[in-house]
Amino acid sequence: MKNTFRNKQKQRFKMATDLYSQAGVSIDAGSQTISLIKDDVASTHSSSVITGLGSFGALYDLKQIVNDYKEPILVQSIDGVGTKLSVAKLMNKFDTVGEDIVNHSINDILVMGARGLTFLDYVAHDKLDPALMADIVKGMCKACRENGLSLVGGETAEMPGTYQTNEHDIAGCITGIVEKSKVITGEKVKAGDVLIGIESSGLHTNGYSLARTVLLKDHKVTDQPVELDGQSIGEVLLKPHLSYGKEILDILDSGIDVHSLAHITGGGFTENIPRVLPDGVAVEINDGTWPVFPIFNLIQELGSVSREEMFRVFNMGIGMIIIVDPSDAAKVKNKLSVSGKEFYTIGKVVVGNKEVTIK
Repeated sequence: MKNTFRNKQKQRFKMATDLYSQAGVSIDAGSQTISLIKDDVASTHSSSVITGLGSFGALYDLKQIVNDYKEPILVQSIDGVGTKLSVAKLMNKFDTVGEDIVNHSINDILVMGARGLTFLDYVAHDKLDPALMADIVKGMCKACRENGLSLVGGETAEMPGTYQTNEHDIAGCITGIVEKSKVITGEKVKAGDVLIGIESSGLHTNGYSLARTVLLKDHKVTDQPVELDGQSIGEVLLKPHLSYGKEILDILDSGIDVHSLAHITGGGFTENIPRVLPDGVAVEINDGTWPVFPIFNLIQELGSVSREEMFRVFNMGIGMIIIVDPSDAAKVKNKLSVSGKEFYTIGKVVVGNKEVTIK
């Protein structure tokens, strides 16, 4: 009697899972994905991580960390990779887009003076491909390890019908921490301050809707325009978003009085810099004080995009801006000189109403 009942239960379970699979969702693929990524994810965990993959929520012990702070403030941010994923799909290359979302998120909280603690990811597919998912998470883990961040979990969603065939979406939520007295608000910025820009690696995760429209109208991702010096369009567009965590935290930890920081992300110079300025000041950017990457010039030329629009959409080769008093500029540059990243004095703060002028 008991065996008969168990056999019927097994048959019902098999019928249910078969129906789920026929509807486009594979439970087995989810299990396979976990087995492929669990070791890589575990390699990012600090001693503060209590739970691993598979629990309903992530447990993180804050006691050791908050002991180092008098007034600890948690800083959180969430974002996505955006339409850069469309290029990854065309190139069938997904091992760097996970890196993109982590590094982008680190920079977003960095501008407030925070260092990252944990990262949660959300990856959605029309149909889960365990190998592809493992590539995405591999990139996340690489960025987390390099920045001392714990990948504490996330969500892998398989949603046929919601996403079209071979469509994916990647988003992530970062949590960081900063001493309350050291939160960077931008209120110290004053006329006469200088702007030091640190190089980007290219588009990062910004402006891909315009870039794809212009570049792929008459080209393929595998094409190698002479302007790109032997690289394909796809290779240049998929260069990973840089993190500035090590460089900026080294500057902040040294006691240099950083007045403000601006992550040049979607919205370029003209939309992002005003976010970190107080009332009564504006910024003048000196175009030509740093080398603009060929990919930006190619987009501008092929799309007949105005220079003003280019600075409103793209980072133009500058991924992070540090605003300091002129007397501290040399100290900042000395710190940056050992980073391996190029940096330039690109402008100054003037009297105004938060506008950004490209000169």
